[in-house]
Amino acid sequence: MENNILLVEDDPNLGSVLQEYLQIKGYNTTLASDGEDGWQEFQRKDYDLCVLDVMMPKKDGFELASQIRSLNTSVPIIFLTAKSMKEDKMEGFRIGADDYVTKPFSADELLCRIQAVLRRCQNITSSSVPIEEDQFTVGNYSFDYQQRLLQIGMNQQPLTSKEADLLKMLCQYKNNVLRREVALKQIWGNDSYFNGRSMDVFITKLRKYMKEDRSVEIVNIHGTGYKLSVIAGRK
Repeated sequence: MENNILLVEDDPNLGSVLQEYLQIKGYNTTLASDGEDGWQEFQRKDYDLCVLDVMMPKKDGFELASQIRSLNTSVPIIFLTAKSMKEDKMEGFRIGADDYVTKPFSADELLCRIQAVLRRCQNITSSSVPIEEDQFTVGNYSFDYQQRLLQIGMNQQPLTSKEADLLKMLCQYKNNVLRREVALKQIWGNDSYFNGRSMDVFITKLRKYMKEDRSVEIVNIHGTGYKLSVIAGRK
């Protein structure tokens, strides 16, 4: 099945080159020239992935991504940017980005990033892993990995693909230490310093999502990794 990609890039030359390249590679790619046009395009149809430039007129990529996340919490987002500041990249991941490509980059590199993100997200529905291994109970929470949904009582928290991947690994290692390098290599592809900082951001978000049950805690094991700890009887 052909994937629909929304590409939002204000440089007309780069945008048209990337659009043509992705279409040649088999992706149905819609090009928008600024953040406002990108927002209008996103509301018109369903997309499997969004590629957003950060520095754009009218509405920058971060603002557009925030709007997209308010409407759809699971569609993968890749940022394109000339910025190399770690703070800017961390801001992108806080919003819910799945990847970040710094200009200048090759079209081949972007294609590889797109394929990796789509493969990771689509494996959720195509995986041969038994269904029961995708359903977890953590204290008073229930976690459906396939639906990327964390629930306690009537409260539901949709998760991004990386949030779901990380929470699944924590659940699989429940009450045991999940080593940082294991999670980083499986979810991010390598255990670089930058990816480590990115994972820390996602851990913070998961802690926030799970704060309603005091028996559940994601513990930082200094220098080693994290442990999803469930303490029976704590209220």
